[in-house]
Amino acid sequence: MRSRLAGRTALVTGAASGLGAAIAARFSAEGADVIVSDLDGERAKAHAATLDGRALAIKLDVTDADSWATAIDTAEREFGKLNILVNNAGICLPGSVEDLSYEDWRLTHAVDLDSVFLGSKAALPLMARTSGESGGAILNISSISGMVAAGNMAAYNSAKAAVRHLTKSIALHCAKKRYGITCNSLHPTFVDTPLLDEFAGERSREETLQKLARQIPIGRIGVPDDVAWAAVYLCSREAAFITGAELAIDGGLSAM
Repeated sequence: MRSRLAGRTALVTGAASGLGAAIAARFSAEGADVIVSDLDGERAKAHAATLDGRALAIKLDVTDADSWATAIDTAEREFGKLNILVNNAGICLPGSVEDLSYEDWRLTHAVDLDSVFLGSKAALPLMARTSGESGGAILNISSISGMVAAGNMAAYNSAKAAVRHLTKSIALHCAKKRYGITCNSLHPTFVDTPLLDEFAGERSREETLQKLARQIPIGRIGVPDDVAWAAVYLCSREAAFITGAELAIDGGLSAM
């Protein structure tokens, strides 16, 4: 059934691969028009060509306000509206507070946190004006690392925790304005995407996945669709009364 997101237009960042690609694919399969955005415009174009419904690929630097303005203008010109924004683009640069360089600290926050501020700020006027009675949704992809810290993840922990709280601020702002737009965050644990390559070190990728799986109560790491299906729900009309909330997708890790 292609109905849960029918009639909606969604913009997904970091959508050329990994979680963003899976979310874009699920949104398309559920009837949404999808703007596949990524810093790698060619890979975004290739992924958009595989989607079931109407899809448009754009190059988007999520750390740049002008790039966001162009993206939102494109959404309005090509689709006439924007109902859903998924702030998914992110990087993970491991390092403790002593080991991490200031440059990597700033880069992590620019990509993982500033992008959520810039994207939401740029998209909200169009979303509020065009979502209508069906409402809209902003979904921010944080991480279980925004809820559970690690000594070697100083920048990532900081940025993703801030995304969690910024989400709540955006949700309360939209509620006060009566925009009919929800804002929630997802907090995945280890998911089998290229982002996990940062954890491999000298081990093989398979050894890395097995090691990470042993830390998760349910006994496996996640797959992109574990997150994509949650994104469908929180961006659908089914979740219209859920805002300012966070959902851990972590196989029980945060319950320990």
